[in-house]
Amino acid sequence: MGKIKQLDELLSNKIAAGEVVERPASIVKELVENAIDANSTRIDIEVEEGGLSRITVIDNGDGIESDDLLTAFQRHATSKIKHENDLFHIRTLGFRGEALPSIASVSKVEMKTSTGKDAGNQLSIHYGKVVNQRKTDSRKGTTIEVTHLFHNTPARLKHLKTVHTELGNITDVINRQAMGHPKVAFHLKHNGKTVLKTPGSGDHLQVIAAIYGMSVAKKMLKVKNETLDYKIEGFAVKPEINRASRQYVSLFINGRYIRNFKIYKAIERAYHTLLPIGRHPIVVLSIELDPILVDVNVHPGKLEARFSKEEELSSAIEEGIKQALKDTELIPQAPSKTFTAKPKTEQSTFQFDTSRQDIISRFQQSDNDKDALKDESIRSSVDWKRAEEAVQDVSEEDHALFSKESTTVYTRENREVEPEQDRSAVEDVPHDAETSRVPSMYPVGQVHGTYIIAQNEQGMYIIDQHAAQERIKYEYYREKVGQYEHEVQELLVPLTFEFTHTEASIIREHQEQLASIGIFLEPFGGNTFIVRSHPQWFPNGEEQETIQEIIDQVLADKKSDIKKLREDAAIMMSCKGSIKANRHLRQDEMESLLHTLRKAEDPFTCPHGRPIIVQFTTYEMEKMFKRVM
Repeated sequence: MGKIKQLDELLSNKIAAGEVVERPASIVKELVENAIDANSTRIDIEVEEGGLSRITVIDNGDGIESDDLLTAFQRHATSKIKHENDLFHIRTLGFRGEALPSIASVSKVEMKTSTGKDAGNQLSIHYGKVVNQRKTDSRKGTTIEVTHLFHNTPARLKHLKTVHTELGNITDVINRQAMGHPKVAFHLKHNGKTVLKTPGSGDHLQVIAAIYGMSVAKKMLKVKNETLDYKIEGFAVKPEINRASRQYVSLFINGRYIRNFKIYKAIERAYHTLLPIGRHPIVVLSIELDPILVDVNVHPGKLEARFSKEEELSSAIEEGIKQALKDTELIPQAPSKTFTAKPKTEQSTFQFDTSRQDIISRFQQSDNDKDALKDESIRSSVDWKRAEEAVQDVSEEDHALFSKESTTVYTRENREVEPEQDRSAVEDVPHDAETSRVPSMYPVGQVHGTYIIAQNEQGMYIIDQHAAQERIKYEYYREKVGQYEHEVQELLVPLTFEFTHTEASIIREHQEQLASIGIFLEPFGGNTFIVRSHPQWFPNGEEQETIQEIIDQVLADKKSDIKKLREDAAIMMSCKGSIKANRHLRQDEMESLLHTLRKAEDPFTCPHGRPIIVQFTTYEMEKMFKRVM
């Protein structure tokens, strides 16, 4: 007798549920996507105990016909595709017909639905078996309630995280759907309290304000770019607002949220040297394209997609964000106040920004991030009720800030270039700037030999003198690296470098790449190399140390990426030759440094992403001294 047998339908659904229904957030995602596909304009999501006790999704969409009610809970039953070719023209979020039968196989489901024409229908399914079906009211739309999740699969139940973590995952799902569909009003409640509410007006900034808070929304820059195949629109935050993970990057392909590593890298390139190492921006991008250019059927959770022209898309996104950043003044203002949620114990405090996403993410990271807080006592010490109540809905007044008439608040008017000034103390940048992204300011003093204090009619500025010259020198060296042919300095006494056998082998393999940036190594017997010349623009007096550090970069990376090698060399040299802290500058040196900084291409951060300038507006200073209230 053969060993291979056909699985029964109930067991097949349970296996399918393992891919589709991983946790409560998975159920919320599938039900909300179905509601969006049903042309809903309002979706209410109510969860209890992080979705572990109950999940209810209510929409005002098209509803389900009586004849389709039972069919909807059968595997691979869908209204989205009819032929094989439809797989290559998918514009809906759902299309496989797996969600409802998978959810019903591991929970108790109550559904009420109506098309609004006749009486509706109510259906009860317990762990894959229909237990009741009857007529109900004719309110147009669908209501689905899910309870007793995973009670028939206890092995999966025990792997769920804490209530706060599961709520964080659910909130993240709704946040993404709200950003991807701003014309749909979302209302998420947890244990009867509102967690998120969006107006459904179609204004992306209103949604961003509801999720991340007004302070973040005000720092958002409009991103727009278009190619023959892709239309890109969205928002990218100013570099002064950044986060510790990539989870704040939201990408939507024809309204579908996806993750894509190459696009993430393109966004990071756009912010290159504008963010500190290990920090990431908040970005929301919607990409419209012909469905034939993308395959969305490559991941069980439909979170990944395969593009036909991925390089073209990545370049367009990078270019769009770079342009948005270049068109804007990026000087951060002095940080605004945050509130502290009082802990139940005195051992620890916990800081909150006034955005729901930040609060939820802190609890998510407690379980998911190895580098985040791991102590259960810290998580339990937070007064969750206080934090939740402190997050307010976006007011009508706040909404008005994001109307079409007020979008100019987020753009910078071009300023005229100031007349040329003496720059005897600092090298000029290697390009001529027709306009400056930094306003004229006049130094009035120095603090601790480290920070320059300057002023103009807009307020007071604090400038990190080391970071400022780092940026100037970085842009200088970035242009010089690789252009050594006519600027070589011959040495009377060659520089000698000794290495281990392994290091020497790596260096021999990368000699050509090192020569491309002016490091001419000649074998000198055994594992020793000498350098007889170097570019004239190497930091004066630190030539041997500079060459050694560039070689060390090659030994560490063990790769032949010439572009990265040149970039790393420019950053390293810019740091070496810059003004150090605790060096007092003359008035003319401060003036020259600020004037040269104004001509830099990106004068807002050093090459490592640290801010160069912080502004205190006149209004902020008057508030601090209670001149205005």
